Amino acid sequence: MVKIGNITLPQFPLLLAPMEDVSDPPFRAVCKTNGADLMYTEFISSEGLIRDAIKSRKKLDIFDYERPVGIQIFGGDEDAMGLSAKIVEAVDPDLVDINFGCPVKKVVCKGAGAGVLKDIKLMERLTKAVVNGTSKPVTVKTRLGWDANSINIEEVAEMLQGCGIKALAIHGRTRAQLYKGEADWSWIAKVKNNPRIQIPIFGNGDIDSPEKAVEYKNRYGVDGIMIGRAAIGYPWIFNEIKHYVNTGTILPAPSIHQRVDVIKTHLGRSIEWKGKVLGILEMRSHYANYLKGYPNIKEFRSKLVTQNSFEEICAILDEVTKHYDGYVVPHQPFAFNKPQKEEVCAY
Repeated sequence: MVKIGNITLPQFPLLLAPMEDVSDPPFRAVCKTNGADLMYTEFISSEGLIRDAIKSRKKLDIFDYERPVGIQIFGGDEDAMGLSAKIVEAVDPDLVDINFGCPVKKVVCKGAGAGVLKDIKLMERLTKAVVNGTSKPVTVKTRLGWDANSINIEEVAEMLQGCGIKALAIHGRTRAQLYKGEADWSWIAKVKNNPRIQIPIFGNGDIDSPEKAVEYKNRYGVDGIMIGRAAIGYPWIFNEIKHYVNTGTILPAPSIHQRVDVIKTHLGRSIEWKGKVLGILEMRSHYANYLKGYPNIKEFRSKLVTQNSFEEICAILDEVTKHYDGYVVPHQPFAFNKPQKEEVCAY
């Protein structure tokens, strides 16, 4: 078992990374059903919470079926971070997570997210403010450092543990890398193998298959793995990894029936949480990921993104099921080195 404060997770837990415009309650629900052990909300601005911004408050929505679930906050002001931790605690998450990893310019320029990697004293003050502002376990997600010449994750990990955090997730890239190149897990292993580090260390970056998850588990010795972009359109990756860890065999790829069932569930929850118009509109970005790999799928996708009712979309999905019945698309590794929209931040 892995302990994060008073939270007990299974041996070698799989965490769903917080991703802006992705990790909302509907998406988290399908990932939970498919094996995610711990999930986080999209990151929430501490200043937005204090201003009572509607978008920030909406991100506080969590549900009992998600537990354990953490709420992630970011910001560059100590007072705001401390106060936002108190606001978050009122919603009763299982833990509070601090974002010191988001590399996007609009966050970094405010001295928040990965921008804090340039000022470790500020990172320390921000962390203490959150730890002192809540009775919930506090965790942190961060990167190796600002750039290749300033990798400081070993120093940072010890400092954060000294501040009182209960677990640390490390993305194996610097801020300068964004999502380019290969994640360097050797630095994550150095943190994990430090005898002074007593908190769980979770690795993040480039995990896109059960084989790679087990390879990295064995090679780097992390307590668990955090999965982000590879789960978009493929929530089955969590159970696939668990099955491979336990048996050494690969589960069959999901059938078109299974894919469509999850799409319908995701869509239904999206409408329930966001309302009909926004729920249908924001679901459109997910169809291509769920149906990736099917030949000549573009025609169906074009129909899916033009319909405006749950019933019409489900009717098209039923056509998809009938058309591709028996056709199996094997799991395709996520194209990590393909340029991604900077706003879709798997921090």
